[in-house]
Amino acid sequence: MPEIRPFRPGDEPALADICLRTADAGADATGVLADDDLWAELFALPYAARHPEYAFVVAGDDDVPLGYVLGVPDTDAFNAWFAAQWWPRFDARWPRPDAGSTQRQDVIVGIGHGRGETPDPYAATHPAHLHIDLLPQLQGQGWGRRLIDTLTDALRRDGVPGVHLVADARNTAAVAFYERLGFTRLPSDDGVVALGITLDDGAPT
Repeated sequence: MPEIRPFRPGDEPALADICLRTADAGADATGVLADDDLWAELFALPYAARHPEYAFVVAGDDDVPLGYVLGVPDTDAFNAWFAAQWWPRFDARWPRPDAGSTQRQDVIVGIGHGRGETPDPYAATHPAHLHIDLLPQLQGQGWGRRLIDTLTDALRRDGVPGVHLVADARNTAAVAFYERLGFTRLPSDDGVVALGITLDDGAPT
């Protein structure tokens, strides 16, 4: 029987695999980019490295994670750390792309280079943010709700007033899921849907 537990060192390969297999608007992104490792180095591993206390997994019978929720309590502080300490290790591997390139890998690499250059647009009211992914065998069984409840309970205990996330607009099932949990839509760029929820009383924004 799967169970939710805190992230532990050694879970990183499983987190990277989950991230890759759900990165294309919820579908498997293997081979979508020239380098599959890019997804996890942007959207999973730095979260567990910086804030393991806000990282929770659903582990299977063999204790290997099959899903996760990863959060940070202060998005701007996390982005500053990411820009100064995490991403520079990859400058040679993934150099800054030419401005205006629409190649998908260039767009994703550009996210890495741009993170932390400007304040997050949602951090003033929803300072925390999260990423959540589940492998297909766990989907539709309530694990997503339980993971988010686990994270938001931890953030609320630590006095964090709100949390946001940004979903691919193509992933309509995920957007509907977040809205059922009480997240409400925030102003968003084309192609994505940002959603947030307040945590001081558990009520949506």
